[in-house]
Amino acid sequence: MKKDIYFDNFFGPGWPSVNDLKPYFLAPRGKEWFYTGGNDSGGIYLRGLDGTEHLPYGRGQKCIELSTWGNPELGVLLQYAGFGGGVARQDWFSNGDMRKIRQWVRSLHGDPLPVGLFIPFDRAWLAVKEFMETEGQLPTSIAWVKSDDLPDNTFPDPTVRLPGEPDNGWPPIS
Repeated sequence: MKKDIYFDNFFGPGWPSVNDLKPYFLAPRGKEWFYTGGNDSGGIYLRGLDGTEHLPYGRGQKCIELSTWGNPELGVLLQYAGFGGGVARQDWFSNGDMRKIRQWVRSLHGDPLPVGLFIPFDRAWLAVKEFMETEGQLPTSIAWVKSDDLPDNTFPDPTVRLPGEPDNGWPPIS
């Protein structure tokens, strides 16, 4: 099994210590995350679980990924994904204020992210820490919602106009 990371200044192979990531989540308000580099997302990965390390990525290799998107006002959106090794892909998302699932904020890359899936930085930290300490198990320290249980169009195409955005020629979200 190989560990990998893409998170601010941390690039695999391997993972940094848990304490190296702690300030991104538990720093004073407005100082958490890594907004200065033009990126608001990152991920922690495990590749080649259950003896599949020798198989190519996407062709039998079993993988787990914890993807993260940070927003200074909303906190962090987490996505836990398991795939490969002959198992259908399964995705879980951090369960925030689901009353806001039809509200979006754009990532720094322009992707619409559902506000209802963001959780506070300190709660996201519990999940990231647990993910690392348990070698990629789905963290139990926060609530998750399975992708199959999300409403259609929770993650709309980036080229739609979201509610409140000026008319830029893109079609409005339906």
